Amino acid sequence: MAPSDSKDAVELTTPSDSKKKDDKKKNKDELAIQPDSLSEEDKELKERLETCVETVSNDPQTTLRLNALQIMVTELRTATSSMTSVPKPLKFLRPLFPVLKEAYKKLPGSFSTASDVDNEMLLFRARLADVLAVLAMTLTPTEESPRESLKYKLAATQDHAKLKDSEMSVDDNDTGKEKDDNLGSWGHEFVRSLAGEIGQEYNARVVNDGADPETDEPFADLLTMVKSIVPFHVSHNAESEAVDLLIEVQRLQYLLEFQDMIDETNSQRICLYLVKTADYMSDPDDHVEMLETAYEIYRKQGQFFDALRVALRMSKEELIPTLLQEAAVDKLMRRQMCLLLGRHGISHEIEDLDDDEEMELLNDLIGNVSLHEQFAKLAQDLDVTDAKTPEDIYKSHLAETGGFSRSRSAGGASIDSARANLASTFVNAFVNAGFGHDKLMTVKEGEGGSGESSNDNEWLYKNKDHGMLSAAASLGSILLWNVEEGLTQIDKYLYSSEDYVKAGATLAVGILSCGVKNDADPALALLTEHVEGDAHVIKCAACTGLGIAYAGTAREDVMEVLTPVVETSGGTVNQTMMEVSLAGLA
Repeated sequence: MAPSDSKDAVELTTPSDSKKKDDKKKNKDELAIQPDSLSEEDKELKERLETCVETVSNDPQTTLRLNALQIMVTELRTATSSMTSVPKPLKFLRPLFPVLKEAYKKLPGSFSTASDVDNEMLLFRARLADVLAVLAMTLTPTEESPRESLKYKLAATQDHAKLKDSEMSVDDNDTGKEKDDNLGSWGHEFVRSLAGEIGQEYNARVVNDGADPETDEPFADLLTMVKSIVPFHVSHNAESEAVDLLIEVQRLQYLLEFQDMIDETNSQRICLYLVKTADYMSDPDDHVEMLETAYEIYRKQGQFFDALRVALRMSKEELIPTLLQEAAVDKLMRRQMCLLLGRHGISHEIEDLDDDEEMELLNDLIGNVSLHEQFAKLAQDLDVTDAKTPEDIYKSHLAETGGFSRSRSAGGASIDSARANLASTFVNAFVNAGFGHDKLMTVKEGEGGSGESSNDNEWLYKNKDHGMLSAAASLGSILLWNVEEGLTQIDKYLYSSEDYVKAGATLAVGILSCGVKNDADPALALLTEHVEGDAHVIKCAACTGLGIAYAGTAREDVMEVLTPVVETSGGTVNQTMMEVSLAGLA
């Protein structure tokens, strides 16, 4: 590289550098006006606006100045109502912003709460401040004036409020609505820009001025404008922007004040945005407030199922009776809500219905009494009722090591591995969970393949110790939720001479009864005696079974069974920790 002081040094530029410079220049001059490129219509508009600015700045008669300003207001409102490109009135008026700004400063009572001016001057001052707010939106913020658009709009809002209080008479040439602070008439882009500056100003007052966010007085002017912007956003399908603004100013409860603008359509968008955004709230109070707001909107819109989902997410089970009572007008929705409660494992009992048959049905839905039948019907509709083997999952025939076969006549001698058998037990339990049958543990006589006699003990005794325990416990997963028929098949293992088989059977009883309410309480009746037994492995399995069967129910009778075991535990540290954990489950 040549020295900087060399006369022969040549500056090299790449095409990309030139392009970047051209882009910057283009962006900088985006609003610049090229006189030669203007059409006759544009030239006429430019001259008319410049004449209006001259009149507004220098004419001594307020009436003429007001008429000229009204022309500018009309042009700007018409141009900014749909801002797909930079409107021409903004381009023409933007260079004249300093002139209008200086004219506003010379007005009596500008940027003050003084009311010693007549109504005509108030109207002129309010409209000029509106124009300056719109023009300031196109300017780059500076350190001296970081939020000029908001500053002028706040001043205009104060003047509009004074005009409204004074009930100013409107002449025949005025439309009547311009005396009000019609925020939406300036277009969506202006409202969006204003909402961003409101959030910045709110944070500045809290951080720099030490304003208390819990009180409204330091932010009265901002909150007044917020209450105008939120309905505008909600009515123009910008619900997420309305929620964002309310979150910025920590006034999410204001959303509930606009229930007349929230209907079945936009309530779904609002609540979905609230529920999804709540996950990103670092403050727990903000998280709860967003969910509570979504809950109230859902409930007032009659969407009780969605309200119940939010209530369960907040862990407020005390709201369940109220929602079920309000949903009485729609029986199908109430039944769906009971299914949801059953899916979440909520222990709730309905007792105040006049229709005994309907009350029993709802309690059965909450207790998952018919869950096995519903699952079997779904499997039948999907045509997936056939039992699968671990080999269907392994697909080891695609590898060089051979495949899985339960039958001894499958060709060649198969070598059983304790680890492989244990893995197959778990795979078989999960892949056939809830179907009620499989090809390892529930095989009937004569179903072993190739006419060979087989029974359901064959696979069990291919395992040892904990493998036998797992194989017996897998019956609970295979027969999941089918308490009546499942207990019949598991019962014989409870009387086995092998402690590990008996332990697996007690665990199977707990898995089988998980989440299913039964008036007979078979899990508690069968496992209580084993909890008090002497065999360590059976005792641990019985405690585990009780913990799984009654998880989340807060049943005192179950705790009475498990608590003495924890208090008198003389086993290892691991055993004691497991017993405490299982007591916590129940």
